[in-house]
This record gives sequence, structure tokens and C-alpha cells, in this order.
Amino acid sequence: MNYLPCIEIEPRGTANASVIWLHGLGANGNDFAPVAPMIKLPDDVQVRYIFPHAPEIAVTINGGYRMPAWYDILEMSAERKIDLPGLLASSDSIQDLIRREIARGIDSSRIIIAGFSQGGAVAYQAALTFEKPLGGLLVMSSYFATHASIRAHNSNKRLPIHVYHGSADPVVAEALGQQASSYLQTMGYQPEYTCYPAEHTVTAAQIEDIAKYLSKLFSA
Repeated sequence: MNYLPCIEIEPRGTANASVIWLHGLGANGNDFAPVAPMIKLPDDVQVRYIFPHAPEIAVTINGGYRMPAWYDILEMSAERKIDLPGLLASSDSIQDLIRREIARGIDSSRIIIAGFSQGGAVAYQAALTFEKPLGGLLVMSSYFATHASIRAHNSNKRLPIHVYHGSADPVVAEALGQQASSYLQTMGYQPEYTCYPAEHTVTAAQIEDIAKYLSKLFSA
């Protein structure tokens, strides 16, 4: 099996939980790796953080320039016309990482998927369609690109989901985050939604809130 290259940050003790965190367009796994030490969790929660690197591909909206991307973006319209096969391929690659964590001894219910921006769109697809129950889904400054075609797996029909967005996001308008939350509700989910006075970024306040949410999920 050829897995995506990743940065992995091991806990002090034996890992009993995993967080797979996807970066945004043009970044790589290093983008969020510094966040891991900032997330304070109870001592009995020993998390392995996994920050995969997206492959480098030509991105249409950037003049075909090659950069790390989970899929091609064809238009920056409100509909966000994208390369759907590319997104689905990235989702499959993330699910392979989830299966690897299970093979390493982590129960699927203690694996959480997180994604920022373009990584969030892949996170929706990967988490909601996975064949075993996961621990939760965190999506930041993103949009639900596959809402019209996705078929959620029965194992994750009650997946805890938290959507985070900046009110002044100039890259992915907050309306798209709100829209994603609405789509989830129509699918029967009960997502939590938090807005911050921020642009296209993850703030210190958001990291603190994410730590609280992870603690809640891992103690469930």
C-alpha cells in the first residue's frame, strides 16, 4: 500500500486515539503541525496527530501552476466548480490512512478527521462515507463540495460534526460554511457551528475551542 506522505506527531505514551488533519490549497502537512502541541487534552488521551501532504498538481484557477492540492479547482464561482474525480481520489487516500490507524490498534471511534479549506471538502467526503464509525469531524473555513452526490455510510450517520468559520473570510465566504451546515442538517446530522471575527485562518481562540471539542469527543 502506498500511503500519502505525512508528518506524524506521537504522544508521550502509547497512542490510543488519532487525529488526521488536512491542510488547505498550496500548503502541506507542516501548515498545522505546530498546532498539535498547543492542543491540551486530558492525560489519558494519547493522540497521534497525522498531517498528510497533498500531491502536487496543476491548479486551473492559478493558471495551471503546480502546487500541493487535494483536487483541481476549475472556477472560483459561488458553486466552486471542481475536479470531482480528484476530490474522490484524495478522499480514498485519507480513508487508507484511517484504515492504517485501525491496523495500528486505534479503535475507529477514536479517530477524528479535521480539514481546513480545501482539506475540509475532502474531510467531509472521507469521514461521512467511511465504513466504520469514526469519532468526529472538524471542518474549518471550508465548503461541502460533494453535498449533491455524497452517500453517507450508515456507520457514520450520527457522526459528531463541528463547523468553524471566519466571519470575514475573503477566500471561502462564511455563507459557504453556513450552507455546509444546512446541507448536513438536511442529511439528518446535528452539526455545531462556530463563527469567529477572522479571515481565512485558524485563530488562537479557535484552537482553544478545538481542544475543548476534542476532549469532549474523546471522553464520550
